[in-house]
Amino acid sequence: MKVAKFGGSSLASGKQLEKVFQIVVSDPERKVVVVSAPGKRFQEDIKVTDLLIECAEQCLQNQDPKETLEAVLERYAAIAEECHLPDGVIEEIYNDLAGRLASDKSKPDRFIDLLKASGEDNNAKLVAAYFRERGVEATYVDPKEAGLLVSAEPGNAQALPEAYDRLFSLRERSGIIIFPGFFGYSEEGEVYTFSRSGSDITGSILANALRVNLYENFTDVDAVYSVNPSIVKKPKEIKELTYREMRELSYAGFSVLHDEALVPAFRAGIPVQIKNTNNPAAPGTRIVYERDNTNGPVIGIASDEGFCSIYVSKYLMNREIGFGRKLLGILEDFGLSYEHTPSGIDDVSVILRENQLDEKIEAEITQRIKTELHADEVKIEQSLALIMVVGEGMRHNVGTMARASKALAKARVNIEMINQGSSEVSMMFGVKEVDEKRAVQAIYDEFFAAVTV
Repeated sequence: MKVAKFGGSSLASGKQLEKVFQIVVSDPERKVVVVSAPGKRFQEDIKVTDLLIECAEQCLQNQDPKETLEAVLERYAAIAEECHLPDGVIEEIYNDLAGRLASDKSKPDRFIDLLKASGEDNNAKLVAAYFRERGVEATYVDPKEAGLLVSAEPGNAQALPEAYDRLFSLRERSGIIIFPGFFGYSEEGEVYTFSRSGSDITGSILANALRVNLYENFTDVDAVYSVNPSIVKKPKEIKELTYREMRELSYAGFSVLHDEALVPAFRAGIPVQIKNTNNPAAPGTRIVYERDNTNGPVIGIASDEGFCSIYVSKYLMNREIGFGRKLLGILEDFGLSYEHTPSGIDDVSVILRENQLDEKIEAEITQRIKTELHADEVKIEQSLALIMVVGEGMRHNVGTMARASKALAKARVNIEMINQGSSEVSMMFGVKEVDEKRAVQAIYDEFFAAVTV
């Protein structure tokens, strides 16, 4: 048995849905299909999920959501018309949305989750109807009925342990199961969504719960590339990488797979195959527990911008017990999460997403660190990009850090900070955002210019 998850671009139109149908029926092992909400049909298009968020926000601001709601319904109607589905399918979707819009708005986060989840939920109903129209036994399965229990955390739900046992009973169902991604239900019966792009998470949870042989994740690229193709022309394709490598790369900017999605599959030892809906014959990229390190020390390079650093310097910091705890405690008081903490003997930097800060918070944090920790210097630096160099082979190769640093120096990119992952499968370089693309190109040329991955 396989679980096959299809992303928004794979389900954006009737033409795409036909491709999904052919892929699923071509392999009788594909018994469970997880669907996203319809994505973009073209570059300037708007994802259905974004329309639903806008619709929810309009309701909460006492604005008329009619125009946005019509845009959502038009997306489903266009797919239904292209696939020659009966009018009853769209009527069911309209009634569902009307019911959600009329629900309790006293808890805005929960109301937004309820609206967001309708994108996947209604698309699953439409996909199941299309499969049946084509003469295939297919059933839409409600996550509540199936037992996908999650924590009551709006926009950041986690599957509860008991959900896996409940979901296992889906194996007994006949035909093809069409399951909506992105959300589950709390023990109180309320809808809560996973973090954005969370349909990947749903697929991984089902793969674990159903103890399948393979979790296939269909998207719009032939494979995972060693670097972002928008930065480096014709980058190397990655045929195989480990869960740990993929998670590091996803966290650092690879958008092909949600960084949390691998955890359930990893725990169950289930391989994940990245495939292209538009080119299903392509082998794709396989994500496994272990692989042979035959490609050299680096498997991929990822980058992301929008970071800042809080640099703190104090003489004899290393002798002061509890300094790090107190520093992070100040950030906790402001509700801030951090990404990295590279440090020296007398200094430490805390890397955060800069969208968490404003001028007022920056001033208050700086003052508290100076006053409470008696720091010699506190400096906040904005507009940083983080570049993650990833590879299991780094644990067995000497000089990887030196090669990367030399490549950046040759490209005249100043390194703001360096941090080596404790797992020894990744290293992080902080650079100015304006230098990001040049830095990525330089590191890629160093490790991949003459290497076949």
